Amino acid sequence: MLVVIVLFVAVMGLVLWLVDRPRRARNWLVAGAFAGPALLLVGFGLVYPAVQTARGSLYDKSGTTFVGLDNYARAFGEGDFQVVLRNTVAWVFLVPLLATLIGLIYAVLVDRTRFEKFAKTLVFLPMAISMVGASVIWKFVYEHRPASGKQIGLLNQVLVMLGLEPQQFLLNQPVNTFFLIAVMVWIQAGFAMTILSASIKAIPDDIVEAARLDGLGGFGMFRYITVPSIRPALVVVLTTIAMATLKVFDIVRTMTAGNYGTSVIANEFYTQSFKFNDKGMGAALAVILFILVIPLVVYNVRQMRKVEEIR
Repeated sequence: MLVVIVLFVAVMGLVLWLVDRPRRARNWLVAGAFAGPALLLVGFGLVYPAVQTARGSLYDKSGTTFVGLDNYARAFGEGDFQVVLRNTVAWVFLVPLLATLIGLIYAVLVDRTRFEKFAKTLVFLPMAISMVGASVIWKFVYEHRPASGKQIGLLNQVLVMLGLEPQQFLLNQPVNTFFLIAVMVWIQAGFAMTILSASIKAIPDDIVEAARLDGLGGFGMFRYITVPSIRPALVVVLTTIAMATLKVFDIVRTMTAGNYGTSVIANEFYTQSFKFNDKGMGAALAVILFILVIPLVVYNVRQMRKVEEIR
């Protein structure tokens, strides 16, 4: 650590000394001096690994024999990998929609109420918990014990109290994937609520008052005033949660390790790379994930720019 600190101070000192030497340093020299080291680090830490991963996806398991697009053909053609892709699509479709819908409804219901701060704190708390911590909590919620024994899982205890048999929530396919999705929705609903609540409060009062004078109230106000007014924020929230969901790894790894038909792309490329030592397939899955994230990132950036232009 001390060596790194000394190197950082030395490099910054050298940069400042070089830039300060000419009385009138050119703009390109100043920009290059300050942005150059950062660009070099980005290139070494991001661009180079990305290129190497794309290259590795064209090689076999050992990474020595060129196989072209065979790994991609396996990823889209074999049954096990199709389950992974299907699960990923389910995650990306359901989590943003459910989390945004719950966050929006909650933000509208608690807006300008007495207990608004307390209610928002309760929903936002899961955002303060790590993905692994949340997964451990929900793993206990889903815990299964034989019907003859004492249940320690909350859901199974409720079922037993209702006179029903306890269920293996994390083992029964394909519903186990939806129980994992519920964990991500629980975490992201607080994020959606926070952003959308701020957008709702930013709606001009004169628009709200004019709508009320026109006879709008309740659902009409929500449909014709609230939702159109916060549409840019809705899009940003949906795309942001979708990006986080595409990369979901912790929840699946902690709760099922991808077994019982619950694996997703992020978990599978980890499994293929480090458990089965299939470097080619792991790299191919990483590239697929990267390609899926790019359109969401581009669209999200454009929407955020539109929001800034409106402001």
